[in-house]
Amino acid sequence: MGSSNMLQTVFLSLSLPFAGMSAVLVVYVCLLWYVSGGGRLAGTDKPYPEGGLSSQELAKLPRVTGKELGAGTECAVCLEEVDGEEPARLVPGCRHGFHQECADAWLGRHSVCPVCRAKPEARSWLEEAEDRQSPC
Repeated sequence: MGSSNMLQTVFLSLSLPFAGMSAVLVVYVCLLWYVSGGGRLAGTDKPYPEGGLSSQELAKLPRVTGKELGAGTECAVCLEEVDGEEPARLVPGCRHGFHQECADAWLGRHSVCPVCRAKPEARSWLEEAEDRQSPC
């Protein structure tokens, strides 16, 4: 009777840690799968829409210089400052500004602002320029 009791003790002492480690491994793999996007339905919960702006749409976006950006001249794409005479782009609507090359690269792949994820408004730059003119 003593050897059977000892055999059960050895079996439990070897199998319980293995079962616990297996459970932890399964939870870890499931979390990795979910974080990598496997837990989402196709087409939902994407951080930004697929596809960017065409070259014609990019050409219509307003071009300014760094000094015209005003406050907050750090480019959110490359994280560098936009110097005074460097070419820059403004995203219509939210009016966030970036280096022209950075904005074109980002917006060519994603059709949203890299700062606020807003889609550029359909209003033309001319309409926005008219809105900014002083009424005096």
